[in-house]
Amino acid sequence: MKKSLHRVLYLALTGLILVSCSKDDVQPDGAVKDLSGVSKVANATATKDSNLAMGNPSGAGTSYSNYLINKSQYSMSYNSYRGTPNWVSWHLSSAWLGSTPRQDDFRADNSLPAAFYRVTPSDYTGSGFDRGHNTPSADRTLTVTDNSATFLMSNMIPQAPTNNQQTWANLENYCRTLVNQGNELYIIMGSYGTGGTGSAGYKTTLAGGKVTVPNRIWKVIVVLPVGTGDVSRVTSSTRVIAIDTPNSTSISSSWGGYRTTVDAIESKTGYNILSNVSGTVQSVIEARVDNGPTS
Repeated sequence: MKKSLHRVLYLALTGLILVSCSKDDVQPDGAVKDLSGVSKVANATATKDSNLAMGNPSGAGTSYSNYLINKSQYSMSYNSYRGTPNWVSWHLSSAWLGSTPRQDDFRADNSLPAAFYRVTPSDYTGSGFDRGHNTPSADRTLTVTDNSATFLMSNMIPQAPTNNQQTWANLENYCRTLVNQGNELYIIMGSYGTGGTGSAGYKTTLAGGKVTVPNRIWKVIVVLPVGTGDVSRVTSSTRVIAIDTPNSTSISSSWGGYRTTVDAIESKTGYNILSNVSGTVQSVIEARVDNGPTS
């Protein structure tokens, strides 16, 4: 009787261990892999981290063509001569996300220096270009203040509707999918060149020359499992997604076909996009074209 009871208890205990092991694949580095196959740091809690953790790509400061703006929701290099950002950088984790609805309160950024032209929503009216967010509205939904900040015109570029509503929307949705899988992201987006094709045809500027229409739009995304000490956790195996798209209505809705290297974007812009990352690591991850999933 005792032997039978011991055998039953042994089998039950073995079953519990097997079930437990099937849920989380423990990794040598102390991370766990969930059912989606995404590695996560055990017991890590998502936080709001520095939007400029990966660096200041252009060394932005007080120059009117490279003016550093730090808001709680994002940081940017603003170009007063173009009426658009050179680049915008932001951190994305579940700590930034909530249930706040889209505010749609497009407005001039009155915090810009008085000498700058303050772009208004009507400057885009009838142009054939969307008021294209750099930091997306859906990346800042924890509070009304956070979401509203994304509708400042300093966060906008003239973006071809197909580019904005399909290609980039799909990439932005994928970024939030990565966050839902237990990751945090550092995203840097920018544009360069002059002249794009919107729904009303090709244009180089809007608002009587006050807003430049970019020719190309790019984004770099650093993907990390939720954790701390983020810059130091970027290694040669860290996934980095870099894309560079034409600002055109004739563009595929699939962003994966526009993947490139960080090195190539830096060559076009003159920036050092991940300047706070170890140079040795940069040389590896910035030369690699991402071949990971796109949905």
